[in-house]
Formats: sequence, structure tokens, C-alpha cells
Amino acid sequence: MSNAGKRYKSDKEKVDNLKRYSLDEALATLDTFAKTKFDETVDIVIKLGTDPKQTDQMVRAAVTLPNGLGKNVRVIVFAKGDKAKEAEEAGADVVGAEDLGEKIQGGWLDFDAAVATPDMMSVVGRLGKVLGPRGLMPNPKLGTVTMDVKKAVTEAKAGKVEFRTEKGALIHAPVGKRSFGPEKLKQNIEALIDAIVKAKPSAAKGTYLKMMSISATMTPGIKVDVSPYA
Repeated sequence: MSNAGKRYKSDKEKVDNLKRYSLDEALATLDTFAKTKFDETVDIVIKLGTDPKQTDQMVRAAVTLPNGLGKNVRVIVFAKGDKAKEAEEAGADVVGAEDLGEKIQGGWLDFDAAVATPDMMSVVGRLGKVLGPRGLMPNPKLGTVTMDVKKAVTEAKAGKVEFRTEKGALIHAPVGKRSFGPEKLKQNIEALIDAIVKAKPSAAKGTYLKMMSISATMTPGIKVDVSPYA
């Protein structure tokens, strides 16, 4: 067995799979797991009591995490003229218009978030098949199709997380790095849960938050009791 396999097996023995840990207990347990040579990303998976096949039960929104994501978020902006200049001054990594669209059509996807001014949607719309499945499509409901380019870029750089229900009514989202420690991770997770609860569709019936699991890149998952947040 490889060292990584031994480490995973040892960490897994610390977790009671039949238990639903409080968030504090889960983060404390995560903190005891063996460290790797790199700063692992911490992710959560939440299962919702919605039917994602029903359009009126889709959950999609965004939240800016109080402690960010602990990584350099690469942001591109589709804009022209003064708005392109505003995007550059706000710290956008790449700014363009038709040229940027062609670059993406050619296979370039070296970015984490995309913003567009409304007049650029004729260009962005043609990229739906490329950006949509990757969750990178600018969207007015998420504040990424906007004339306030500076705000959108600043929020994305600060650790704005977009989330949506996937197959099986699951939401996957990053919530920071292991180096953040339990307290900062807890603040980020609770901000995300609060945003998910606020995004509950009126058509959703019964229990909304059904299950949650927390893990880092190289660690086993820990099941978390979601009843305090329901």
C-alpha cells in the first residue's frame, strides 16, 4: 500500500461512519488527519430534499465567503471601452470581447470565474456549451452579468462561491484550505449553508437539508448533523 493509501486508511479509522458529527466535531476531527505536502482544499457536499429535474426546484445562487478561499481566483471579463478599463483596474486577469470568445472557443479555459457586461452577452451566449457545464457561464442572477464590473471582479477575487444543485440534488462547494483552521472554516461553511437555506425554492416540500459531508482533498469524508441549520 502506498504512503497516501496508508495515511487515508489511518485517517478513516478515526471516523465513525454511523455518527452524524456536529460541525465543530467534524472540523476538529478533520484537523487531526495527517497533513500533506500541499495545502489541501476543504469541500462540503450537501444533499437537498429537492427534485432537480423540476425547473422550479433548482437551487442556484452565490455567496462571498467571509474568509475567502485561500487561493488566487483567476477572473476574466467580457467588456469593451470604459468597462474594459474598469475591469483591468479592478484586477481582472484577462479582459476582452470577441477576441476572448474566440480564445475560449479554441480551448482556453485557464480561469475560475467569468464576468460580462450585458452588451457582451451576444458573444458570451455562443460559449454556453463550453462554459455552462463547467459552471462558468456569466449569469445576471449571480451578479456576473452586470455594469458594475468593479464590484463583480472584487467579489470573485475575494472568494465568491457559486453553487447549484447537481445530479441527485447534491451541492458541491469549496469552503477554504486546511490551513484556515476550524474556526475560519466554520465561518465559511455557515455562510454557505445560510445562502443555501435562503435560496430554498418555494416549490420544495419536506426536509430541505438532508445530509452533509465534509472532506479535504486527500482525506475521507465526515458526515455532519445538519439539523441545527434546517
